[in-house]
Amino acid sequence: MEDMLFYDRIQFAFTITFHYLFPQLTMGLSLMIVYFKWKFLRSKDEKYNDAAKFWMKIFALNFAMGVVTGIPMEFQFGTNWAKFSELTGGIIGQTLAMEGMFSFFLESSFLGLFLFGEKLLGHKLHFVTGFLVFLGSWASGFLIIATHSWMQNPVGYEILANGKFVLNNFGALFSNPWLWPSFLHNQMASVVTSSFVVAAIGAFYLLNNKHSQFGQLFVKTGVVFGLISSVLVAFPTGDLTAKNVVKHQPITFAAMEGIFETEEGGSEIVLIGQPNIQDKKLDNKIAVPNVLSFLTYQNWDQTVKGLNEFEEENYPTNIPGLYYGYHIMVGLGTIFIGLMAVASFFLFRKKLYKTHWILWILMFMIPFPYIANTMGWYTAELGRQPWLVYNLLRTTEGASPTVSSGNTLFTLLGFVGLYLLLGMLFLILVGKIINKGPHPVKH
Repeated sequence: MEDMLFYDRIQFAFTITFHYLFPQLTMGLSLMIVYFKWKFLRSKDEKYNDAAKFWMKIFALNFAMGVVTGIPMEFQFGTNWAKFSELTGGIIGQTLAMEGMFSFFLESSFLGLFLFGEKLLGHKLHFVTGFLVFLGSWASGFLIIATHSWMQNPVGYEILANGKFVLNNFGALFSNPWLWPSFLHNQMASVVTSSFVVAAIGAFYLLNNKHSQFGQLFVKTGVVFGLISSVLVAFPTGDLTAKNVVKHQPITFAAMEGIFETEEGGSEIVLIGQPNIQDKKLDNKIAVPNVLSFLTYQNWDQTVKGLNEFEEENYPTNIPGLYYGYHIMVGLGTIFIGLMAVASFFLFRKKLYKTHWILWILMFMIPFPYIANTMGWYTAELGRQPWLVYNLLRTTEGASPTVSSGNTLFTLLGFVGLYLLLGMLFLILVGKIINKGPHPVKH
């Protein structure tokens, strides 16, 4: 059973990690495309329209990859997690079906119109199609996170005699206190990814002295969007999300902060340290006293519960992974704020486009928002363990009992090979679009 559960979890973790490389760019990029199109309508400057169409090509490739890699995850609910689907399908099936029927079709339909219908529609209706793509993209994220939020903090349900979960309050799904902070935190993180990608491509153009007009536009837009979104990821959205964890999952909060023993009179915040599970302590830690209590409760002396306050059978199953995932996310987020603040300063001084060392940093930072987003989701998912539905359904109770570990490992290896080929094809196609650049401005 343990081997089977391990491979079920590894397969889902691999497929969803690879899949989310694409939506995290499209959700943020759709907002920036709407901005470019809006700037064109206001200024009549053709470069903004060319920028919108250039980025929509990259959006379309990411969207296609997201569809291809998202479908296998849907099937895994029926193959590897059949018991989970049987017990909770009456609830999670509703939000997932809404995402497919409404958000996905809204996004995909108007994506086609944006890509191919500019001459037929005219610029104002073309802007509307771009806005509807953005709306569909964010609505899709909202409904997926509504599903995730119910698993983290189940609300509006009852459990029947046969063990199945059913809704008794549909509106509770969307008023779940876990939902809105998580959704806004996730969307701002998506904007961070798109901002860094846009700024990186702009920096690439400037450093190579090609498409310089667009290089300046992309760097400026990416830096401004990046600074705003990086700050919003930390506060208020990240702060509210963390407070939800403290309130609803205190054992998770203790694990991700590395608090093994309750600290009376104020809890320190750990900057560096390695979890020692055997001895239940952090090795080689560097910490600042009382800061965690203040950030969490706005009280320097507030007690924060440690893992010793909870039953060991309810501990997160991978405390080191949870701890490192959380700290990598927070560390990178802090770096993003600092870098974008420095870049904004040089932009304000009108020196950014000629300051090559910052342009090089912006260009090579392109993978790090993807890492930060992935670590954020690992924190959420590892933090919920050992539960599929928090405090109600354990992960061990949701796996398919008839699917062997050998079958799951076989398909996992197939996914690894297939996704490697898909990833290489995607990079080649995106590279061709970037190398060609936006259409030149017509005078």
